[in-house]
Parts: sequence; C-alpha cells; structure tokens
Amino acid sequence: MLAFGAHPDDVEIGMGGTLALCARRGLVTAICDLTQAELSSNGTVETRRAEAREAARLLGVAVRENAGLADRGFRVNEETVAKVTAIIRRLKPRVVFAPYEEDRHPDHRLCSQLVQEAVANAALRRYVPPGCSEEPHRVAALYYYLIHGFTKPSFVVDTSETQALKEKALLAYRSQFVADPGRVTTPLNQGFLDALRARDRWFGHLAGTTYGEGFVSTVPVVVDVATWKRDR
Repeated sequence: MLAFGAHPDDVEIGMGGTLALCARRGLVTAICDLTQAELSSNGTVETRRAEAREAARLLGVAVRENAGLADRGFRVNEETVAKVTAIIRRLKPRVVFAPYEEDRHPDHRLCSQLVQEAVANAALRRYVPPGCSEEPHRVAALYYYLIHGFTKPSFVVDTSETQALKEKALLAYRSQFVADPGRVTTPLNQGFLDALRARDRWFGHLAGTTYGEGFVSTVPVVVDVATWKRDR
C-alpha cells in the first residue's frame, strides 16, 4: 500500500494508525511525500527530513520517498503526472491513498488530483512517462484520507490498537506540533493534536470502536460476506 502526501506529516495525520496497523498485519507500506515542505513556517528541510524518517520508523513504514516537487509551487500538469505515474509503476502498490480533495490547503487538493491522474495513467499501456521503463500497473483501489477536513467516510479502519503509536509518530514532528519558544504560532501547534484525537475518537464511535480513521471512496466498496460469519 502506497500513501501520497503533499508534505511530510500529511499521511501521518490522516492515516498514521492505519499504516501502523497494516505493517503489524504483515503488509508492505510506503509513503511518498511530494514536497520537502520547504516553505513551512517552522523547521527546516533537514529537520523535516529527519522527523519524517523517525515517524516512518515508528509506524513500520518500509519505504519513504520524496518526489522533490516544489512546496506551494507544483501543479497538475504533464510533467508532475508523469513523475508520480513513474513512482506508482516502480513501487507497484495494490492500494493507493491520497488526501481527500475537500481540504483547506491548496497543496492537499492538488495532491489529490495529481494522484488520481497518475493512478489512471499508470494502467495505460500506451502511456510512457519520460525515463520510465517500468511496465503499466493497475492498482486495485484508490482511497482518500482526511487531513484538515471532516466528512462522512465511506468506511472506517479500527485503529484502536495503534492510536498511541500514531500520536507518537506525529510528535516526532516536533517542529510542527510543539509550541516551543521562538517558534511561529500556527494552527498545528495550537491544539491540533487534541482536535485530531477527538476526530479519530468520533470516527471510532461511528464504527463501534474506540478509535478509527475514516476514508472516502469514489466507487462502491466491495464487502466479503465471509466476514459476516461469527465464530461459534
């Protein structure tokens, strides 16, 4: 499973618990950050890079890459679609995740659109990204996670057992979520993690669990009826 985010920490905010849970269940997990968040109000590129490595380690993420696109400067165009398409063909994920398009941050919305375009192009046999020799790859599903927004999810993953690990991974981004002296005051270091915990608690409540992470699917989610069987 491959999760894309516009900035380091986007994926952890929206689906850190799911990543940790999947890693515990033996799935190979990967993150691709589109930018280095070089325009962040707090921290440096080097700081964010180190924080991202530590967060990935805590969550058991096997692969973390950076696409090297410009923070607040990338657009959905032929060049960026080709770059993300090449990443998908090389890593060959079964499932891809991207930010939900209804988000207050323009980069999150662009990331959502860009990944959607790339997933479609990755399956086209006559589409060849420049410099990419990988065969076409069709992913089984594309799902969207929430960062700043709140919407009715298509499904919820029970992350009760990994909620604490998710929060620990987010705190690895000390430059973003901790209001140390000398740092610029931002929404992220003014109670954001408390609000995020409340949202995860609410999604869990909707699904009858303690904590959960909500996801949106633009196509119907197939249910395996075998999961309805109870042990006797």
